Amino acid sequence: MSEYEATPGAAGPEQVGLRFLSVAYRVREKVDQHMTAAGLSLSRAKVLRLLAERGTLHQAELAELLGQAPRSVSQTVEALERAGLIARTTAPEDRRRKTVSVSAEGRAALVSGERAGTRILRELFGSLDTPRLSELDALVALVDPDPTGG
Repeated sequence: MSEYEATPGAAGPEQVGLRFLSVAYRVREKVDQHMTAAGLSLSRAKVLRLLAERGTLHQAELAELLGQAPRSVSQTVEALERAGLIARTTAPEDRRRKTVSVSAEGRAALVSGERAGTRILRELFGSLDTPRLSELDALVALVDPDPTGG
């Protein structure tokens, strides 16, 4: 038997954790679907948001900040560049390095995508009254005390 002594009829930490993972996955998928329909996937929005906040970055810096492999970021950057959402240039100090910055079209796509994401999140969580929403926020904070997700 585990350290956790189950109350009859109550779910244990592993059941609650699995349900949380399932709900989080479905919410993420729903947000991504709505953002993609508005023209920008959640993962691409994350790249554009970082560039909009930080300014021009070397691709290696971008990969590090995203916590992703450089090759994965290269593929995303290439797709965003083809779509005209970012500009990629050769770094003047090292011609092998590429710098990346968000374009005006990228900023517009980011605004549109984030609005779509906000709309679906309000729809999904808007049925909770203020006390329940605060309670959910407090419970999530107990599991993940870092609000930035870092």
